[in-house]
Amino acid sequence: MKLTQLFRDFFESEKAGGLILIACTIISLFLANSSFADNYAHIWHAPIAGQSTEYWINDGLMTIFFLLIGLELEREVYLGELSNLKDALLPIFGALGGMLVPALLYLFFNWGTATQPGAGIPMATDIAFALGVLSLLSNRVPASLKIFLTALAVIDDLGAILVIAIFYTKTLLWSNLLIAFGIFALLLLLNRLKVRNLIPYLIGGIAMWYFMLHSGVHATITGVLVAFAIPFGNGDEKSTSYVLQHFLHKPVAFLILPIFALANTAISISGNIGDILSRNYSLGIATGLIIGKPLGIFLIAFIAVKLNICKLPNDLDWKVLGSVGFLGGIGFTMSIFITLLAFDAVNIINNAKFIILLSSLVAGIIGYFFLKLTLKKEIALSE
Repeated sequence: MKLTQLFRDFFESEKAGGLILIACTIISLFLANSSFADNYAHIWHAPIAGQSTEYWINDGLMTIFFLLIGLELEREVYLGELSNLKDALLPIFGALGGMLVPALLYLFFNWGTATQPGAGIPMATDIAFALGVLSLLSNRVPASLKIFLTALAVIDDLGAILVIAIFYTKTLLWSNLLIAFGIFALLLLLNRLKVRNLIPYLIGGIAMWYFMLHSGVHATITGVLVAFAIPFGNGDEKSTSYVLQHFLHKPVAFLILPIFALANTAISISGNIGDILSRNYSLGIATGLIIGKPLGIFLIAFIAVKLNICKLPNDLDWKVLGSVGFLGGIGFTMSIFITLLAFDAVNIINNAKFIILLSSLVAGIIGYFFLKLTLKKEIALSE
């Protein structure tokens, strides 16, 4: 299966970005639990224009991350894995299973409790970390597996975006929301009028972000909406969408996500670890990511294939698909992001972040070794 150059660039930047994220997480955890802890925490709590640095990272910089996700999703819909329904259905069903089963497992432990709103936490897959782990297996990974995991993670991100918009919007200020959507409609009109210059879309996007921020809907949703307003054209290297997507790859992978990781993994680990692990929300997150993700991805994809709704690529088998499902359990970025929206108590947020990191680490290790085993067998059989 031939990979397009843009996909190769995306995969290379994401896998390198994933390795940098791992390094940033280790550094952040070390500093947050060292003698520099107070000074380190002050960096992220320092006020800027009346809000903390962490606030501007999560509500501002992450909008750019969502803009890139939207551009990638748009390309997948028009030209990539999601452009052909038959090819798209396997990662779509896998992603649906990988969102529903973890959420149900979380609710099993937390239904009717104060931590029930955290059901969205184990639904997410971190594309940078997942591809970073997959890249450690080098050229033994078939192209179809790279594309499956990428498409699954992109669809997963779309699902997380919808979950944020629907379930984590607490209060709505309709006037600001209507102004934001009015600006969005104007950007769509510019698209229809074939305005290719990026400047009006970026200015409109900033204005839309401001009103969305003050509407009650999480401002990062703006990034996805603006992405679909930016002209795609025929998708070649001269198209507005391609130019912006290509430009954003490295800043997002090597600057924005590492900063997000540093700010949001400054977790001071205190108290009894066993007590933290036994909390209902901890059990929900851990079982959701480590068990629910691979089970949901495999089970729903398997059912869809057996019902002839979609097909398994020729160079993959169920052992490989089951193994890569564990990489879907690497939640990190989106899981932490949803944690910040789901909970208000600082101790619950910190504990949930710790469980997300621990569960993602376990899921990533299991996925890596299972893939190393199954892919090695597959190569031996093919030779």
